[in-house]
This record gives sequence, C-alpha cells and structure tokens, in this order.
Amino acid sequence: MRRSFPFGVFPIVIVTTRDPGSSGRHPGRVALADDLRAEYAYLTTRGRRTGRPHTIEIWFAPVGTSVWMISGGGTSSDWVANLLADPAVTVRIGDRTFTGRARTDAGDAGESALARRLLAARYQGWEEGRPLSDWATGGLAVAVDLDL
Repeated sequence: MRRSFPFGVFPIVIVTTRDPGSSGRHPGRVALADDLRAEYAYLTTRGRRTGRPHTIEIWFAPVGTSVWMISGGGTSSDWVANLLADPAVTVRIGDRTFTGRARTDAGDAGESALARRLLAARYQGWEEGRPLSDWATGGLAVAVDLDL
C-alpha cells in the first residue's frame, strides 16, 4: 500500500516554550516528525457511564496543532459517545502523550476536508483525482485540539 500524503504535504505539529504573555498556546517550533511516523494513535476518553479511562488504537492525521481521526460508526461508536460527554482526552503518538479537547465535524470543508484526504491517502492509498472511500467521506471526522 502506498503511504504518501497528497500535494507533497506531511503535516507537522510545531511547538516551543510557552510565551508568558500568550493565552497558553505555544507559538514557536519543535517538530514532532518522529512521533508522527507512528502507525497508530492511542486515544483515551473517559467512560460516560463508568468514568473509567477507555483507550482505543486508531488511524490518525495531524493537521496543525490538532490530531484528526474518523469514526466509521459515527456517534454510535463508544469512543465518540464518550468524548461527546466529556471532550477532555489524551492522545498517545509514539512515545509522546498529549492532552487535548475533542470536537466533531461532520462536514467536508476546511481542516476536516484536509484531514479526510490525509487519512485516506495514508491508510487507503488514495490519490488526488480519485474518489474518496465511503469511510473517508461518510465517517464522522473527530479532531483533538492539543493543549500545547
């Protein structure tokens, strides 16, 4: 299977030391390229009924300071129902664990559109000019905005 990104893009999360005058975001540069080569991310949500941690292995695509995933089961997937109840999550990629807030995006515009194409290219061999799979177009896009 071909493992390349369309348009020659490989998204990299960029961070540095915290700017004391900022709103808590890191404005600078430290590339996480080695971590982003991991095959899977491990998303941990809090169980909506039990309150216990629930971790899944999932395909991912970083876009800016967010990590995107697609739920083929939409909101009926346990992990999605959990993050809708409590959007505070952790994401482990390689040896790094990040905290963040999850959000869903059922549309196909902006970051969501890019994420769908990146995920399809990385895991399904999709190439520009070809139709996206039902999973890539019909699944629920989920972003975790990382607390960097």
